[in-house]
Amino acid sequence: MDKIYWFFTSIIFLADLTIRIGLSIRVIMRKKEPSVTLAWLVVILLLPFFGALIYLLFGENRLGERRARRAAADIPLILRWAQKLRERSFIDWHKINPECEPLHRQIDTAIGIPTMPGNRLFLIGNSYDFFQRLIQDIDRAESICCLEFYIFCSGGYADQVCMALKRACRRGVACKLLLDSIGSKDFLNSPACLDLQASGIEVRECLPAGLMRALFVRIDLRNHRKIVTIDNKIAYTGSQNLVDPRYFKQDQGVGQWIDIMVRIEGPVVEILTASFLYDWALETGQPLEELILEARVAPIPDRGEIPVQLAPSGPGYAEGTIHNLLLTTIYAARRELILTTPYFVPDSAILAALKSAAQRGVRVIIIVPEKNDSRLVHYASRARYGELIEAGVKIVAFYGGLLHAKTITVDNDFCLIGSVNLDMRSFWLNFEMTLFIYNKEFTSRLRLLQEEYLLSSRPLNEVVFKKRSVKERFLENMALLVGPLL
Repeated sequence: MDKIYWFFTSIIFLADLTIRIGLSIRVIMRKKEPSVTLAWLVVILLLPFFGALIYLLFGENRLGERRARRAAADIPLILRWAQKLRERSFIDWHKINPECEPLHRQIDTAIGIPTMPGNRLFLIGNSYDFFQRLIQDIDRAESICCLEFYIFCSGGYADQVCMALKRACRRGVACKLLLDSIGSKDFLNSPACLDLQASGIEVRECLPAGLMRALFVRIDLRNHRKIVTIDNKIAYTGSQNLVDPRYFKQDQGVGQWIDIMVRIEGPVVEILTASFLYDWALETGQPLEELILEARVAPIPDRGEIPVQLAPSGPGYAEGTIHNLLLTTIYAARRELILTTPYFVPDSAILAALKSAAQRGVRVIIIVPEKNDSRLVHYASRARYGELIEAGVKIVAFYGGLLHAKTITVDNDFCLIGSVNLDMRSFWLNFEMTLFIYNKEFTSRLRLLQEEYLLSSRPLNEVVFKKRSVKERFLENMALLVGPLL
């Protein structure tokens, strides 16, 4: 009996050791960010068998063979389309902050999307105005409405959008709704979703998640984009999910979510429409060329004077695209850099860039929510505050709700608005969308909105922060260990 026990114990020990060594070598050879690599090594080496299971489920960006084949099939079409965009991209960079042209070149080189001139943008700083404008635009739609969101939650304004889509469908307008499988799980399994489909609206689940699928694809790779395009004439993007903040997550004690959206007219709408159709094609298997013809995607005449560059990012795009673009943006600052983000868990490169900006005399302000819906993110963020403050970065906490807007203004010259949080999930795992807006007037409008956030914020009290308990410091440092995996 002792020999049998010894035999099985040895087999289990050797199997565990082999798995740990094998996966550790695999993690090291994948050449990810050092912080990500070390975090996964901690998980694999400290948790027998379970750590290996966690890594196999969540450690690699597996999107599935079928999706990869669909994406590869569309590459020639996308390359031809991108070349036609470049032929229409004429920007006089001498009239714009000289720091903008290198950003433009970097995005064009990494993603293949040039800056498009001639856009008209309208900044929407609250959910009520966004929903009112969106419903009006849907009610005026003539051919097609495309909506892509991470979260769709019934109630209030969201229900009014559903009613507007049904009205549009009855007029013969094609309505497509693409929702993330996890973010919109409750809605996708609700009678409200069935009602939309019964009314003729096409609803598709993006990146379907399930127990069986976890064996073949990584189920925490999510579509975090927020996109609306109507008739290939009007588009919206930003941070707002399709939820009414009066009802959404009101049991978590963080207040109403505060978001920002941009309404767009002009040439960049064509790119946003094409981006939606590309995502739709990957989920449905419909040929992208057929979808483009159906949606009547075509070049759009100028509607204004604002140059805008679209930067989609996520697994399958150039490695670390948005992370590298954010680094370039931070290092471009010469006088002032203001950032708003609900989830602040930077890696060492972003952290170094922010500290460097402050140390060279740039006024750096980071606005975060005072209360967060994720305790883990709350502690991981606070673990970095001390060294940022020492470098001269000003950190303020917004107390007027959960500030969910993701914005960056640089020297009051150009700005970024989109769905990207300053955390590792947005940098490496989520499909995101960011607008790079190279216009002083529009940036000034966003800067005024950031000032409103500052008026409802409290600067971090350095004296109180330094006196936080040993328990608080321990929780922060523990959260920081898994920060690269958040």
